[in-house]
Amino acid sequence: MSLSYEAPDWASYRIDYKQAYVGVEPLEQEIAVVDAGLAALLEAGIIDHTAYDGDKLLAHRQFVVDHFEIPWTAITPRMQRLIYALNAITRPANMIAAGVFCGNTFISNAGAGVGPGKCYDAEALVGLEIKPEEAERAERNVRRIDPTGIARVVAADAIAYVRDWPTGIDLLYLDADGTPEQGKGVYLTILEAALDKLTPGALVLAHNSINCAPRLGQYLAYVRDSANMKASMNMMVDGEGLEVSRF
Repeated sequence: MSLSYEAPDWASYRIDYKQAYVGVEPLEQEIAVVDAGLAALLEAGIIDHTAYDGDKLLAHRQFVVDHFEIPWTAITPRMQRLIYALNAITRPANMIAAGVFCGNTFISNAGAGVGPGKCYDAEALVGLEIKPEEAERAERNVRRIDPTGIARVVAADAIAYVRDWPTGIDLLYLDADGTPEQGKGVYLTILEAALDKLTPGALVLAHNSINCAPRLGQYLAYVRDSANMKASMNMMVDGEGLEVSRF
């Protein structure tokens, strides 16, 4: 069964990819859109509550704007808030994010566990980037916000990394690209490699559930099958989208 939450203006909502957090919409509207989405996830049984600290999110956002090198990003303020909130709500001890580019997508997840947005104690927050030069930049960014090393970026192939991960995975974030033929279709391969590591109730977040839906056909069919996931919802807060699934 396919579930979805649609912000009224998701198709027209736009950002400048090089200045993603500058004057997109009134903050109150951003909050209202995400809060309504969280309420939909709660009703579907995908999350257990909707409470998160909005002030911590804004402190996190400002630090990233001031200190991260971000050549461009498709992570909108709405999406950043949604991803941060999901991590703050579920508080994953171990989180793995596959495909992190400069580290902005990764820290949108990990920011609930480290830095100004920290609201809980995590064990390991790992970002994976297959391109070494991008992984190096992402790791430099992450070190600015987290001197502890709990959050870190590794240059690695996500399929092999999650397959060999030694403990449970409480939240898996997918934003990687496979071969030119496969593209975002690699999400399903990564998920399958991680299945035996996912803890009961773990969240799986897949970016680009709207704009890359044709490439994600098999992945979306898999997570929307109740034989595989307890529930899954397409969060249409912007033109990129985020599929949120509970294992």
